[in-house]
Amino acid sequence: MDCDRCGGPTTMYEVPLNLRDYLDDQYVATCTRCLASQPAEFGGDPDFSRVSDEFPAGNAGVAMALALGLLDSLAINRGDIEGLLEAVESEGVDPLLVLDRLSSQGNVRLHFDASRRRHQLEQLL
Repeated sequence: MDCDRCGGPTTMYEVPLNLRDYLDDQYVATCTRCLASQPAEFGGDPDFSRVSDEFPAGNAGVAMALALGLLDSLAINRGDIEGLLEAVESEGVDPLLVLDRLSSQGNVRLHFDASRRRHQLEQLL
């Protein structure tokens, strides 16, 4: 499945039950290039190593990917983003550090303005 935004490859996965309160979809595809998310028809185990070695694995990775997918509309998705980032932090991962590392990598072209969103996320957290 290719990304609807940039045409890049995606990783498809099932959203864990504890994170389904934050979106309506059971399966999600996250672009490994721009990190936009879109609904998927099926999914398996997420492979975020295709994004970056710095990207968290497991539930922290899924929560981070879902939060990043919502960041283009921070005002609309504020509550969901806060909850997802709290889930990332509860797994022992610093979401701001992940964002900093991703925004400095040449292979990742985020679908939002990372410096502007980082400042807004600091205020949320």
